[in-house]
Amino acid sequence: MRSLAASKIRELYNEGLGRRDVLGFWVGEPDEPTPQFIRQAATESIAAGELFYTHNLGIAPLRDALAAYTTRLHRPTTNEQIAVTSAGVNALMLASQLLVDPGDRVVEVVPLWPNLQEIPKILGAEVLTVALEFSAQGWTLDMGRLLAALTPGTRALYLNSPNNPTGWTISRAEQKTLLEHCRRHGIWIFADDAYERLYFGGGVAPSFLELMDDDDRVISTNTFSKAWLMTGWRLGWLVVPPSLVADLGKLIEYNTSCTPVFVQRAGIAAVTQGEPVIAHTLERLRRARDFLVAELRKLPKIEVALPSGTMYVFFRIDGMADSLAFCKELVRRHGLGLAPGAAFGPAGEGYVRWCFAAEPEKLADGVSRLRRAL
Repeated sequence: MRSLAASKIRELYNEGLGRRDVLGFWVGEPDEPTPQFIRQAATESIAAGELFYTHNLGIAPLRDALAAYTTRLHRPTTNEQIAVTSAGVNALMLASQLLVDPGDRVVEVVPLWPNLQEIPKILGAEVLTVALEFSAQGWTLDMGRLLAALTPGTRALYLNSPNNPTGWTISRAEQKTLLEHCRRHGIWIFADDAYERLYFGGGVAPSFLELMDDDDRVISTNTFSKAWLMTGWRLGWLVVPPSLVADLGKLIEYNTSCTPVFVQRAGIAAVTQGEPVIAHTLERLRRARDFLVAELRKLPKIEVALPSGTMYVFFRIDGMADSLAFCKELVRRHGLGLAPGAAFGPAGEGYVRWCFAAEPEKLADGVSRLRRAL
């Protein structure tokens, strides 16, 4: 445990605790509250007394709703392939506990959300990384390097797309190449699909679920946090081969037992009635993204690409060698909270992440503070 890297985002966040003058763009969280109809579903459940233990894998109405949702978006799916979890990060941990043993070799595409980098290490796995390549035109994946890293005997590929922090999104052709390679060598694909609905390319981001066969070694993890503005609810789910569900039920029992029923009722409301919420959020984020990127491109020393998904801009600052120190100075001297690129692994050093899920006025104020700092 002591060898794990502590979250540099959390370290930076603590710098600003108690300061009302800080503009915080460091946490990956929309600034709008959960819609009322979702909250109402939860309060009605509490009022009805649904406050007891329930099925490890989730209540049947939510599993049915998620199966229908996945079927509509991607491929025919039954509730026997769905497991409800206490947050998306819990889904990633459970899937990893299910399949990753000490000494296993896993490969990850980076820069990457720190939680996803540390989870396999908690389980004693060896983590090999393949870095995306940056240019002002966008982030790209060197497929040859990734395939070379996915050698026979590799246990799993962890891939987050659209990617936190870069906004890079894998193409369907790249997914097909990877799926065929991993199928040939028996490598599991852990697809972190948290941002699949926050995709600016039209529709839903490309998904392995649409390409896979029923018996392929593919696990999709997802969350209610981003698309439905439910970060604090801690609700997620897994789509897995049916043969894994019974074992997942055991793992959930020994981790959290079950997800609270009233939280799951909120999830049902979100997934069955929440398409207008997603449409509103996506359009709002698109406007914020375009505004922020245009403003950042006016500043000296900054190179920035237009992200194709998520709620983040991950930009390079020329001459910055220590992103954590730089971001601490931004907080202390200018009241601006951005996430250091180093928080996303060595491949992120020299960059800064800005969560643009905010109003234009707030973004403009943040740009002014960054301009003064530079």
